[in-house]
Amino acid sequence: MLNYLWFFLAALFEIAGCFAFWMWLRQGKSVWWVLPALFSLTLFALLLTRVEATYAGRAYAAYGGIYIIASIGWLALVERIRPLGSDWLGMALCVIGAGIILFGPRFSAS
Repeated sequence: MLNYLWFFLAALFEIAGCFAFWMWLRQGKSVWWVLPALFSLTLFALLLTRVEATYAGRAYAAYGGIYIIASIGWLALVERIRPLGSDWLGMALCVIGAGIILFGPRFSAS
């Protein structure tokens, strides 16, 4: 269960860091937005290493589903944009895919 906390915190810091760069580069905000962006993205990377997983690639794939949930939440709560039906459908499909990667049966190729 602690893995989900790490995933959600990592997603929050990744989105916040990318959003800060977005504000600077796309919205014309001050270059000072880069400092919180770099700090936030560093925390994202550190938090993602806290996930208990045997393989990094599988942890990152599972994280992708959490990231998408957090992104749609960011869209609604921070940017105050109502998610579309296609946003919800896409999110559901991605979460199902991440769940299959994370919880699916493990078969050996050898």
